[in-house]
Amino acid sequence: MSKLQLLPKVGLYFLKNTCFIYQFFRHKKRGLKRGKLFLKPLFIKEHFNTFFDMFALVDCNNFYASCERVFQPQWEGKPVVILSNNDGCVIARSNEAKALGIPMGAPAFQYKQQFKQQGIKVFSSNHPLYGDMSSRVMTILEKYTPNIEVYSIDEAFLQFKGFDLFDLEQEGYRMRKQVRQWTGIPVSVGMAPTKALAKIANKIAKKFAARTRGVYCIDTEEKRIKALKWTEIGDVWGIGRQHRKRLETIGVANALQFTQLPDEWVRKHMSVLGLRLKKDLSGIPSIQLEEITPPKKGIATTRSFEGTLTRYSDLEERISTFATSCAEKMRKQQSSCNALLVFVKSDPHKKGSIPYRNSCVLPLPHATNSSITLSKYAIMGLKKMFREGIHYKKAVVMIMGLVPTEERQLTLFQNNNEKHLAVMQSFDKIHKRFGPHRIKLGNQDLKRTWKMRQEHLSQRFTTELNEVIIVK
Repeated sequence: MSKLQLLPKVGLYFLKNTCFIYQFFRHKKRGLKRGKLFLKPLFIKEHFNTFFDMFALVDCNNFYASCERVFQPQWEGKPVVILSNNDGCVIARSNEAKALGIPMGAPAFQYKQQFKQQGIKVFSSNHPLYGDMSSRVMTILEKYTPNIEVYSIDEAFLQFKGFDLFDLEQEGYRMRKQVRQWTGIPVSVGMAPTKALAKIANKIAKKFAARTRGVYCIDTEEKRIKALKWTEIGDVWGIGRQHRKRLETIGVANALQFTQLPDEWVRKHMSVLGLRLKKDLSGIPSIQLEEITPPKKGIATTRSFEGTLTRYSDLEERISTFATSCAEKMRKQQSSCNALLVFVKSDPHKKGSIPYRNSCVLPLPHATNSSITLSKYAIMGLKKMFREGIHYKKAVVMIMGLVPTEERQLTLFQNNNEKHLAVMQSFDKIHKRFGPHRIKLGNQDLKRTWKMRQEHLSQRFTTELNEVIIVK
């Protein structure tokens, strides 16, 4: 006879939506009529539909401003704005700057006096600093779960699988505290069974920070309904301007009403992506975690010039440089393009300037990522659009129709110049070893490097040895 005898009864134990099954065993000892009672818990996820994976969205609060404040804490609690390339317009604001009425996209020259009067600190975009701080934050988040999707420079989705025994809300507080201690960056954490709901939970955590302490978890049906009622349809992740107008026309004002629409209507008017969003908001995981960043479907180089350009030669040099930059980005992700767009625009704020904007799309004879070919066609587009007497302020080169280089379709009579492949490989090797802009095309200025107007640029505290903080 076995020393362990299974009793016929099986018990269930519930704790915060977590279900355990346990079996009673008696260990019979010699000379004892009654055996000792033992508990043996068994994990039975396959038997009970009470388990689900949880997603967390971690979002850095006012990320650009927070990065600047880490190394200049005297601006903590004071209004801060970050300007775009060439100090053109406002691209980021602290909460204090928002309260003063500084709008997103505000032209810097128009608000210069207001910045001074209201004591608003102005910073130029410091992308090396922001990129490095983002990497540090993401490295910390990877310690909590291997399933992570870096969604943007200041956002990441985390998926928690097999964390049924954990109090995830407390994990959120621990995560928030650790990121703050190790990097100085404040974050908000939203948790829910789906990605779309985690987005909403994050908004709630940030909106009501005094009550949530920066962490909010949608872990019950009651919380889900309440959160969807609170969320306006235009604030739902994935609902653009056109979809918002269409939904408001039929009386859909919030996220809950959207989830109550028939599946057929959503699929017809919003495609399968809209249907996935509806299910995700309903608590059915339909939008999966993308752990590997997919290749970009479109790549563009957009710049406002330091001043205005009037000569064709100057504009040609810039367009060629932009096309080369796009080609380098393509080769990094092993893509080729089938078309490119060239856009030019005059300075709308310059007195006496003739308003002008134009664009053209140039199909390519075959998919390519050659800097030589793309520069050639971009200049062809510029020649079609260039007008004398225009004060050009901005140009864009955008490549479209991206395909994997190994899967590109070649024609019978037109083929990619294979010599370009070896040349481009040499380009990339030299730039990787010695830095960018070491080799240029003949129509580019060898002495000119792209230097933006950054009058309020802070130091690269974490990436440049000569600019680190010195403690005296």
